[in-house]
Amino acid sequence: MRLAYLGPEGTFSEEALRTLAPEAERLPYPNVSAALNAARSGEADGAVVPLENSLEGAITTTLDEFAWGEPLHITAELLLPVRFSLLARPGTEMRNIKRLYSHPAALTQCRGFIARELPDAYVVAAPSTAAAAQEVSLPGSPYDAAIAAPIAGEVYGLREIASDIGDRSDTVTRFVKVSLPGELPAPTGRDRTTLVVFLADDHPGALLEMLTEFAVRGVNLTRIESRPTGEGIGRYFFHFDFEGHVADARVGEALSGLHRVCGDLRFLGSYPRADGVAPQIKRGTADADFAEAAEWLSRIRAGLA
Repeated sequence: MRLAYLGPEGTFSEEALRTLAPEAERLPYPNVSAALNAARSGEADGAVVPLENSLEGAITTTLDEFAWGEPLHITAELLLPVRFSLLARPGTEMRNIKRLYSHPAALTQCRGFIARELPDAYVVAAPSTAAAAQEVSLPGSPYDAAIAAPIAGEVYGLREIASDIGDRSDTVTRFVKVSLPGELPAPTGRDRTTLVVFLADDHPGALLEMLTEFAVRGVNLTRIESRPTGEGIGRYFFHFDFEGHVADARVGEALSGLHRVCGDLRFLGSYPRADGVAPQIKRGTADADFAEAAEWLSRIRAGLA
């Protein structure tokens, strides 16, 4: 299997790919869009990309690609602890660092360390943390240090000046493995489903109508994000993550209800939850309850009850 990821070597995305599919051939791409397009075109059999961070929130590029690009399905997810290191060429000391290079998300998550230890350093944004480490490793680089994953220091021969420099020690990034639509992972009882929903029209209670389709069937949302459609201020579409598998009756019923009231709906997959959390099934929303209700209605329509 060949899997695309946000490169170059040494990114958190590569670390996530190694964990999710250790035997896969790893294909680095310069950005999330390129990695997903490789999965769409067949250059790769799939891709591993970041979806959200526990501190910074959603990765908007990934959300928009899922909504507008050719359809892809999520087949697995991973919660990867994020650990940042300050990396520099051998011989560099903290006091020598005048120009610091890293991805904006890493700079944000390490702002306390930077303010405390490198208050006078000039900070520059990089395409990825690994790209920053790669650049710093080059002879004649204009940058003195990078903030990146420890693995990037190993890949590019950099010295770790400081470790675990993130402002929060419990930060995690959620990565997902995607591929072209096909056979879904089997339900496990501890699953998550992801969906993109577009409003049919903007009117009072439009969002409430969507949420009601979940609530009345006992489907618990785990994430909701709004993103602009690009059609003007105030025009949005929505990303939903929720507990359950499309094979579950309550989830299937919720999707059918949304299909009736929404302008467009894109199913992005049902897959095992990385945290292994099982949903709490409310009274009347188990598969057996839906089956019994359908049987009762059939008897009513046949004049047998």
